[in-house]
Amino acid sequence: MASRRGASRRGALRRGASRRGVEAAADRLPVAQVAVDVSLPHLDRPFDYLVPERLAQDAVPGCRVRVRFAGRLTGGYLLRRAETSEHQGALAFLERVVSPQPVLTAEIAGLARAVADRYGGTLADVLRLAIPPRHAAAESAAAGREPTRDGQPGVPLPEPDPWARYPAGRSFLAALAGGRAPRAAWTALPGPHWPDEIARAAATARAAGRGALIVVPDARDLDLVDGALAGLLGPGQHVCLAAGLGPAERYRRWLTVARGQVRVVAGTRSAMFAPVADLGLVVIWDDGDDLHAEPRAPYPHAREVLALRAHRSGAAALLGGFARTTEVTQLVASGWAAALTAGRDTVRRWAPRITAAGDDSELARDEAARSARMPSLALRAAREALARGPVLFQVPRRGYVVAVACERCDARSRCPRCGGPLSLPAAGAAAVCGWCGETAGSRCPVCGQAGLRALVVGAGRTAEELARAFPAAAVRTSGGAEVIAEVDGAPAVIVATPGAEPRAAGGYAAAVLLDGWALLGRASLRASEEALRRWLNAAALVRPGHEGGSVVIVADAALPAVQALVRWDPVTHAERELAERGELRFPPAVRLASLTGAEAAVREVVGAADLPPGAQVLGPVPAADGTLAGHGPGEAGPNGSEPGRSVRMLVRVDRRDGTALAAALRAAQAVRSARKDTDVVRLQLDPAELL
Repeated sequence: MASRRGASRRGALRRGASRRGVEAAADRLPVAQVAVDVSLPHLDRPFDYLVPERLAQDAVPGCRVRVRFAGRLTGGYLLRRAETSEHQGALAFLERVVSPQPVLTAEIAGLARAVADRYGGTLADVLRLAIPPRHAAAESAAAGREPTRDGQPGVPLPEPDPWARYPAGRSFLAALAGGRAPRAAWTALPGPHWPDEIARAAATARAAGRGALIVVPDARDLDLVDGALAGLLGPGQHVCLAAGLGPAERYRRWLTVARGQVRVVAGTRSAMFAPVADLGLVVIWDDGDDLHAEPRAPYPHAREVLALRAHRSGAAALLGGFARTTEVTQLVASGWAAALTAGRDTVRRWAPRITAAGDDSELARDEAARSARMPSLALRAAREALARGPVLFQVPRRGYVVAVACERCDARSRCPRCGGPLSLPAAGAAAVCGWCGETAGSRCPVCGQAGLRALVVGAGRTAEELARAFPAAAVRTSGGAEVIAEVDGAPAVIVATPGAEPRAAGGYAAAVLLDGWALLGRASLRASEEALRRWLNAAALVRPGHEGGSVVIVADAALPAVQALVRWDPVTHAERELAERGELRFPPAVRLASLTGAEAAVREVVGAADLPPGAQVLGPVPAADGTLAGHGPGEAGPNGSEPGRSVRMLVRVDRRDGTALAAALRAAQAVRSARKDTDVVRLQLDPAELL
């Protein structure tokens, strides 16, 4: 393997060396195997270069280098050194070592290769996700410190509480303390204890002499885990990695991890590749959150990366959340992980009392509860709870009035210019198109009547209505660009969109989950699972039932997701979802590949791939994004494809054939890449969203 375009001999002659001297140097200098930063599939392999004597000391495995590749200087990582090369021709020399700091450990290099193989991507793309950009000043400041692999003082073994609330909790911590590698699907009890439980698991792994890696969805969750770790481990015993730190501080912290100075790391999605020394535990919290899915190629999911990393490094795994995804349920069904749940009596003690507004008893009391957006039960529960503390209203949609209709004929109001849906951004404002942003009139094109009525109400309009319903209470909104982190325990009405619910000191006295149909009616395979996850996350902020905490869900009480919320039983719901998907051959019961691009290119990739026996090809259908990258609507696509349109095809195989499917599609992509085809086909294995 070698850079065939290198000109090592001509370069040496320019430096005044003779051809004979170059050949003699090639015989005695070591060989560097380099992962070149090139994302082309047909070049996804290491290349051999000679290490000149002037770089012999700095060219260490894992360092950043610059090499001559295809006639131009390109970055890369030195994977390993060798005495000989299998390549029979002349080898080019390394141009320079960017930094002697090893930033790519052997464990992360192997993990990155495995992730690329699993998702049908290239090593270069994964390494861009795994290693942050170099910051020279931060690296120079860290260079003066002596690296250590065991420089931390001993961490005492923490007490198991509150893990004692789970029948298998003490056993899980005991296995961690003994250096073993238990793998648990943890269904957390409602309440504010989960950051402390994660911190105790990490401290137990650290007390056993091993490292811990914790991945959470967003900065708010990271702040909670950060505080719990600091309180349990003490100062300087862990670091947090997140994009909001800035390039210098993030790289400085990352280097402390790479140099083995800190072995407990918490962070958001990008931290899943953190080079933790002697990794003994990986933790992911709320793995159903879409923030865990990487939007850049090859689109890995943090849950899958951490599970793969735990398997490869012999580390324990803790997959936790208030809800349970079908993917984690699949891991339990396969025997890879064991369920870690509390007993039903304990769940009833810590969960709030949950009532569905559409159940039979409430319908007998209030017939309007079947169709009312805010039935009397919700208002009654909120009014009673405001005497004891804050009340949370969860609204699925941001904005003021998200959709409008003619108040006379009920026709959905749409933009006369592009046909997009109209909305009202504020009270008294003119209707605005959600697609082109144009302001539209209020006259209906169907019946000619002027006047609009609200069809779908957002958080802003809901806050106005609640301010009129509860004039004595303060009303605050959280969502979009204005997210509130925490509120005090004083009586107040908090209107929040899913994921933006602030924590309340002492917990909310009550919560009302509005517009359940909006979450359940999403055009997504995960609509029911995602609705339950968002409801559970909001309900977990409410005080336990024995302290007066209550939740009202405005949705059809007969639906499985609503029943799972009322019983606080996400496990049974996830098992039912998995069974149904198995019958329908939907992920995660099967492995699925999604290919998006110009129709001719997509068909070519699928047709050229040596698919596993029994593979089922579905499509093509118009892609959700509608246009090809770099082409607007109506513009001609490359190579005579349909103007500016993209299609999507799916390939479905049994789970055992997932690796073969990824390899086959990647090989077909490599053939097109070698021909320098300009039509880009986007390949995703196990896409986060199917519909």
